[in-house]
Amino acid sequence: LKAYQVTHNPSFLDAARDAAVALIKGQNELGGWEHKIYFDRPKGKRVSFDDNQTQSAISFLMALDQEIDDPQLTRAVEDALQMMMHTQLDNGGWPHQYPTQGNYHDFATFNDRGINDCIRVMLEAQTYYPNPEYRASLDRVGRFLLISQLPPPQPGWAQQYNEYLQPAWARSFEPPSVCPLVTVHNIQSLLDLYDYSQDRKYLEPITDAIRWLWQSRLPNGKWGRFLEMGTNKALYYDRDRIRVDKMEDLSLERRTGYGYEVDLYDRLKEVEFKFTTIMQVLKEKKELAKDTGLKQDMVTKFMIENVKEIIESLDDRGRWIVKNDQFRKDDPGYNWNGVYRYEDRISSALFNRNVGILCEFLIKNK
Repeated sequence: LKAYQVTHNPSFLDAARDAAVALIKGQNELGGWEHKIYFDRPKGKRVSFDDNQTQSAISFLMALDQEIDDPQLTRAVEDALQMMMHTQLDNGGWPHQYPTQGNYHDFATFNDRGINDCIRVMLEAQTYYPNPEYRASLDRVGRFLLISQLPPPQPGWAQQYNEYLQPAWARSFEPPSVCPLVTVHNIQSLLDLYDYSQDRKYLEPITDAIRWLWQSRLPNGKWGRFLEMGTNKALYYDRDRIRVDKMEDLSLERRTGYGYEVDLYDRLKEVEFKFTTIMQVLKEKKELAKDTGLKQDMVTKFMIENVKEIIESLDDRGRWIVKNDQFRKDDPGYNWNGVYRYEDRISSALFNRNVGILCEFLIKNK
């Protein structure tokens, strides 16, 4: 769809229509989507907010709805947005899955950007279809971001919260803890909410959160996925809630199958730059509108190098190849044992990322 918006090539719009037809066929009676769409069996009866599954479908359908006149598409968008309103929790967050199951899937979940992607959807909805209900939804989730920040000396956020606003267990290797990765994502969401509302309350939690993130870096330059509340030590849990002291003590399946340590340097520098620039503009009492030179500066700083790298990484057949790509080595009839295969492959995720960046760059620099 973005490629069509940039090039106006009708074949790209046709491909977007085809993708929308498939998504609409997979939309269930609740208005959302599960992990997979099966065209030859009944639709599921669960909405998954995990890994941008439902949220990305809604974002795409809303964007296409701006380009074409299709009553079936418009109805699908309306059903999806009603679902977003209905599934928002009383505290303002969104669960991992819906309907309720009586377990961690019911908790307000930041893990894998669950709530962050819901915020993006509602910001897009308010842009495309201004509605007081959507604005109220954004106010509620904005409040949830503020009240769920943990107190000093660890002013970050947890991956998931129970109904009492306490960090909670999810899977057996995901303990209640402070999560640097979630904290970086939440800083970005706070900046997005500020950009939308111009309400400075969304900037207030960020200084302490950034300071804590820099203080929490591991000796190897990465950040622990989970930091123990009180000690700020990295936590490593194997399946069955078995705690070990370090990465090397985890089972092979967990050590290779989950990101217990992550490199946040570039992402942290990016949100820190955005926040610092906003604060400098406010200090100088300049008006910060949605389309100021600030955003162009960000494009210049963070996109030009990306665009050059993306173009230079194309092979002689116009492809992006992932060298030695890691993927599970599955043996039919056996549970995965943590062993991977390595092979040069074309990755749809990399293709989508690169084309998206190129299109965004062209749109912003028309």
